[in-house]
Amino acid sequence: MQSSAVQMLVAARCVANYARELGADLPHLEIRPTYGHMGALVADSVLQAGLNYNSVVRPRVLAILENYPTMSNTSGLREIVELGRTSELLNWTHGEKINRFNALVLFLDNEAIDSVCDLKAYLKDADVRTTPLRSVRGVGPKTVDYLSCLVGLDTVAVDRHVRTFAKRVGVMEDDYDFLKTVFCCAADLLSVSRRSFDAWVWQRESSVAARQMTFAF
Repeated sequence: MQSSAVQMLVAARCVANYARELGADLPHLEIRPTYGHMGALVADSVLQAGLNYNSVVRPRVLAILENYPTMSNTSGLREIVELGRTSELLNWTHGEKINRFNALVLFLDNEAIDSVCDLKAYLKDADVRTTPLRSVRGVGPKTVDYLSCLVGLDTVAVDRHVRTFAKRVGVMEDDYDFLKTVFCCAADLLSVSRRSFDAWVWQRESSVAARQMTFAF
């Protein structure tokens, strides 16, 4: 246990030092959006995995905020689900994400989590590893942490961009909890919020990936 803690601290220092070289300790770090609208929040969390955020996810989330202002509570979203209008709400036809959205809405409704404030209170007290939210098909620790970021809790959601950034500084450990602890600690060492550091890593790595794809063509 002691060796693991030392290993995490060393890894966190490597991540923080590299990030500082790249400017991550500047005061204008981008912060992930927070929502007061459950429809936008659940849509963001369901759509973001595996899709281009700026060109695919963000426009759909903004459209929900504009076109469905009354869908700000889970009870309203349940009505959308029961009417079979999820595809219309998300502007999406692929069944997997539609089914995940429906399942997440039904879970939240059954748990009496009706507002973003309710969800924030639930996630604040939840253990990412054991929360019943994990029973929803397709919801893993990353989705739970991502939802936590979207309601304003200060954490890191370990995705492929975090894993890629870790490997850039020689942190090869792939365990979710290990990397989450490392990047949370790195943010603390940089004196920036964890969720803003998470957003910065995501922005940087997605930009690098986009440039690499451009050069490939």
